[in-house]
Amino acid sequence: MLTLAWQTIRTRLGGFTGAFVAILCGTALVAGCGVLMESGLRAGVPTQRYAAAAVVVGGAQTVHPPGADALTFEQVGEQPSVPSELAGRIASVPGVRSAVAEQSFPAQVVTASGEVLGGPQSLGHNWDAAVLAPFRLSAGRAPGAPDEVVLDADLARQAGVGVDGQVRIMTRSVPVEFRVSGIVDALSRQSALFFTPARAAELAARPGQAHAIGVLAEPGVAPETLAQRIGAVAGDAEVTTGVERSTIEFLDVSQTRTLLLAIAGSFGGFALLVAVFVVASTLALTINQRRREFALLRAVAATPRQIRKLIGLETTIVALVAGVLGGALGLAVASGLRDAFAAIGVIPADFGLAISPLPSLAAVLLGLGAARLAAWAASRRPSSIRPVEALGEAAVERRQLGRGRAITGWSLVLAGFAGALVPLFLRGDVATAVSSMSTLVIVIGLAVVGPQVTGLAVRFLSPLLARLWRISGYLAGANASAGTRRLAAAATPLMLAIAFALAMFYGPTSATAAAASETAASTTADYVLSGPAGVSPEVAAAAARLPGVATATPVVRTSVLTVSTVGDSTEVQRTPAQGLGSSQGVLELGVDSGRLADLTGDTVALSRSEAGWQNKKLGDEVTFYFGDGVPAKLRLVATYTHDKAFGDFVLPVSLARQHNGGRLDDSVLVRRSPDADPASVAAALRSLPYPGLTVATALSTPSGGDGQAQFYLNLVAAGVIVGYLAISVANTLVLTTAQRSREFALLRLVGTTRRQVTHMMRLEALVTVGIAVVVGTVVALVPLALLNVGLRGSPVPSGPLSVYFGIIGGAAVLGFLAMGLSTFVALRARPIDAIGLRE
Repeated sequence: MLTLAWQTIRTRLGGFTGAFVAILCGTALVAGCGVLMESGLRAGVPTQRYAAAAVVVGGAQTVHPPGADALTFEQVGEQPSVPSELAGRIASVPGVRSAVAEQSFPAQVVTASGEVLGGPQSLGHNWDAAVLAPFRLSAGRAPGAPDEVVLDADLARQAGVGVDGQVRIMTRSVPVEFRVSGIVDALSRQSALFFTPARAAELAARPGQAHAIGVLAEPGVAPETLAQRIGAVAGDAEVTTGVERSTIEFLDVSQTRTLLLAIAGSFGGFALLVAVFVVASTLALTINQRRREFALLRAVAATPRQIRKLIGLETTIVALVAGVLGGALGLAVASGLRDAFAAIGVIPADFGLAISPLPSLAAVLLGLGAARLAAWAASRRPSSIRPVEALGEAAVERRQLGRGRAITGWSLVLAGFAGALVPLFLRGDVATAVSSMSTLVIVIGLAVVGPQVTGLAVRFLSPLLARLWRISGYLAGANASAGTRRLAAAATPLMLAIAFALAMFYGPTSATAAAASETAASTTADYVLSGPAGVSPEVAAAAARLPGVATATPVVRTSVLTVSTVGDSTEVQRTPAQGLGSSQGVLELGVDSGRLADLTGDTVALSRSEAGWQNKKLGDEVTFYFGDGVPAKLRLVATYTHDKAFGDFVLPVSLARQHNGGRLDDSVLVRRSPDADPASVAAALRSLPYPGLTVATALSTPSGGDGQAQFYLNLVAAGVIVGYLAISVANTLVLTTAQRSREFALLRLVGTTRRQVTHMMRLEALVTVGIAVVVGTVVALVPLALLNVGLRGSPVPSGPLSVYFGIIGGAAVLGFLAMGLSTFVALRARPIDAIGLRE
């Protein structure tokens, strides 16, 4: 049987090429996602400030609710801290040479011209923590007085200062003069400034807390052994070694790992689902084109089991070869995705990949499993033909679908449309995700009943084609009517590509437009003050004292983590939150109960939907975790309706600031007095003594860069999936057309000209593309319309119409090009030669 399978593959390379390409690309995509997932578990960036530390101890990087299973956790959104006194306990652990608590806080050098150097990654530290890198003085001496500072070489060069020079440094207040006592080597990922331990603790403003504790080991003590000993005294703190140290040093690295797990998991799931669908469709088409061959085998006494075994062996051989090559290609896919994610700012550019054979091996096994499952499903029909009916059955394509297939397909379609109704009742990211998933379910359902759908369309189009183009139109209509399964196999991947691309693009743009519209309607401020690394907490009070300013309110964008229990399962979710001062005159949150004036101390305001979900009323205690993982128990004082603009949680600004790693505000909203001159107020705001402060007259969506990064992330993911679908579409169209050489030869032998055959195929391509465009558009449009009704009150999706025309234009070009080229190749042979070719 193995010999027969190998001989069949060798003699039918053209037919098996389609399945090979589908499995190869699908396996490469899944393997690439696997590499990203593994990188989310054990990759990172090289540590810099802790390069000499064998072990680094920091605050817990995830929230794990008590009693939940080990997989129930969520990454914190703000930099957590660790108690400074823990350093003393760690120092007493055997094998520890010293344990140093490191302070870390925003600190930026300001030039004489007012330019702010270093950006968000310019941080101040205590000098005694310099030994953890170790930082070594290249000039000068350590800081010995409160007004002395050590700069890294790059900052000193940019500021144009040397040892004993004067430099202005801004932390959380106006710039202060310091004398440069020394210079150390620069780091590639951050700028470093060092103060005396006492001055650093004062500037960090975290009494009793530290950013991390670096541990230097005694000679000969392995870091892993030391980490186990320290873990026994560290309590809930995070104990790290090796590349894991960078997750304590850089919050974005820790967040990137969690993000990669989420991206690779969801994206890989989509990719696997699409790959299974495409491979199944391609294999079914290939096997269906061999009906005559299987009929002959059944006529010469081959059993159904032997037919299924033959198909299984053929598929296994092709899948193994394609899977191994695809697994190796997955490394390039993972690298390309990593570079794309870095280019849009989702992950750090220096984040490395963890390379091992496990993702490729898993992808090969998944690809093989998908191929075998598809082969089993596709082999049921040819293996069940009775020998006495075999040759007759092979001559004509079966027209009717099985009852089970029809029920399954239409059930999926109904389930998809039912899921599309969810955004009418739920809001937020869940609604957008369910809407996209509904589109995919509908498309898969229509693919299952594809022959019925295409049959209905062809019954309408065939007479029209015959009237408009006579001979070629009649032939195209007759071919389409007789080959509805073939037409469905060609149109379905194209339809899937169109629907998926529309859903993935217009879903996020609609959600973003809804948030932007609500933000614009809710913001009554005249100006917004912001800075590249944040805004000093003093700015709001300083702005409020200016002539012509009626109100100045600080805003802190943060996040909170909520725990919900549904049945026996527990979920932890991180959601955006806002810290606000007095919102009177600058923001309208749509308060429907309580008062925002009571939002002081240990209180919180919730969106109406979140309060309803948690079943909370005014005065009730609301429990959650702050962005840095600290548990919170706050009293509910108000509920509001504008949650798309401001999220589900609004906190007092002082409380949000305490749990924000930089202790800075994100912006300040300013409302001028009715009789004030706008130009004078703007000029006064620009004159505030806080370098880097920018004054704008419009407020962006509160999600800001996160929302834009999420949009581009969806765009990259959709582009990769649609690219895979485009390859599959071209693959399927070429396969369905190239196998019709004998049909073309017969048409030409009975008097049809080459031009008429070519025109017939163009019309068939028009029918294929037309059905895919119409059905794909309708399938995507219904969930999108319902999503927009739920988000914006309008059924019209938000986003440029040019993208839609670009998508359907690309689909049309792909369809016509693939069928046109394969038709040209098929017509090159002489009819008398082509008519003798085996099917």
